[in-house]
Amino acid sequence: MQIEYPCGKDVIEQVLPHRDPFVWMTRVIQCDPGKYITAELDVSPDLDLFRGHFPEHAVLPGVILMEALAQTASFCILVDRGAEGALGFLTGIDKAKFRKQVLPGDTVTLTAEIVKSSRRMCVAEVKAMVDGALCASATQKYILATAEEQDA
Repeated sequence: MQIEYPCGKDVIEQVLPHRDPFVWMTRVIQCDPGKYITAELDVSPDLDLFRGHFPEHAVLPGVILMEALAQTASFCILVDRGAEGALGFLTGIDKAKFRKQVLPGDTVTLTAEIVKSSRRMCVAEVKAMVDGALCASATQKYILATAEEQDA
């Protein structure tokens, strides 16, 4: 698949198996497949989850930030392998740190550096930033399911 960057949600949904309301990337700014990616997430103030997290002080949940970072890294890996639509499963999050809250209306810059990529296991160093300030970072691990495993 030939992709020109930056690209939007239409291309993201050609690569990732996720669909609304669980696509946590708005656009991919740049991608060196299998190595490095920069993407963005526009955090809409209209997200239903803000009604409960927290009504008087809305904050994007850290688990959603980790999912956005996992989707970003997965995009980079899947494009490199020509495995668009394959399923990736998050198997570990190490050294996760949350430094700054992500608020409604923020645009989050998501980066992932792929540090290991074998046939099944992938590892990425990920960061989420708003206006240059670090919001979250972690080492994430993923397992990719083959087509046969997806059908089982």
